[in-house]
Amino acid sequence: MIDKDFHINGNEDDFSRLEINLPGCLDNYRYFRSLLKPSVKLLILVKANAYGHGAVEFASMMESAGADYLAVAYPVEGVELRKAGIKVPILVLTAGTDFFDEIIDYGLEPGIPNMYTLKALCRVLESRGIKRFPIHVKLDTGMHRLGFMTSELDELLAYLASTDSVRVCSVYSHLAASEDPDHDSFTEGQVKMFVANADRISEAIGYRPMYHILNSAGIERFPQYQFDMVRLGIGIYGISAIPSVKLAPVASFKCKILQIKHLSPEDGFIGYGCSGKIAPSGTVIATIPVGYADGIDRHLGNGHCSFMLNGHRVPTIGNICMDMCMLDITGVPAEAGDTVTIFGEEPTASELAAVLGTIPYEIFTSIPRRIERIVIK
Repeated sequence: MIDKDFHINGNEDDFSRLEINLPGCLDNYRYFRSLLKPSVKLLILVKANAYGHGAVEFASMMESAGADYLAVAYPVEGVELRKAGIKVPILVLTAGTDFFDEIIDYGLEPGIPNMYTLKALCRVLESRGIKRFPIHVKLDTGMHRLGFMTSELDELLAYLASTDSVRVCSVYSHLAASEDPDHDSFTEGQVKMFVANADRISEAIGYRPMYHILNSAGIERFPQYQFDMVRLGIGIYGISAIPSVKLAPVASFKCKILQIKHLSPEDGFIGYGCSGKIAPSGTVIATIPVGYADGIDRHLGNGHCSFMLNGHRVPTIGNICMDMCMLDITGVPAEAGDTVTIFGEEPTASELAAVLGTIPYEIFTSIPRRIERIVIK
């Protein structure tokens, strides 16, 4: 089943679209697989609408490619995938306590970061007569966001010994700075703590669940810590932690020109706040149908970035509007209906992120569902 905001090999006449490059995605998948030992499982992160790329179709692609696990942030994301026919195991990283019935009914596997969540889950399992339900125990090894601290393990282990409602499928933690060589000693300390605490759990429960701690950057920079499974997030979408590694850009955000205007100085200004200045010799502008409601941050306006049009980089001019923005295309041959690339091969999402002082994750996840996702095979 294809998500409603997806087209396959879509119509190039679509006004605004996020094109998903299937061959590039599979190239990235094969690259990361090649870094793993044959026995190591690969989990793909498809939370936040697959980092803005479209959860259902991306999950389907990864399932077909051979992913061993998928992971989402919230139960509702996992339910969406199950309803779409995704069969691969799905880890819910932030299970909460309000949707355990849905987690159970749809065969999702909750991450358990604290006793409150574990006890709440077990109460529901006991009321339904369910035993040995798969859970994934989250350890806090220094990120200090979610997870059991070392001081909390005694209570966890005592409780696990008292119930047969759950079975620990994996023990995992999250690296805080695996992409940064300046923090490698901290990363090593996280792994050391993780192994010690995971081993305590294994010894106490009498069997060894899967261990996993590596994220995308960790896969590339710390291959010695692959353990039983790794979690691939931003890497599958084309962003590497190693500058020399050029992954395939998976998403290209494109739209078509709505209108072109030839303006002279006496025409005044351009856009809200009269912030766009017309050159003394005149300015040609193109208006495109994407704005800050489509993920084009307002700080990209007034020439702070440029997009690609017919082989030329053209800067923004004036303020970004909610549903539109204007480009200075002076000297660039163009007409209404021509395609503008917001990001893709050029400019890249990383380039826009650098302008905004943020990370590519934010660029990707800012693209709303009203922008159609089109898979290019």
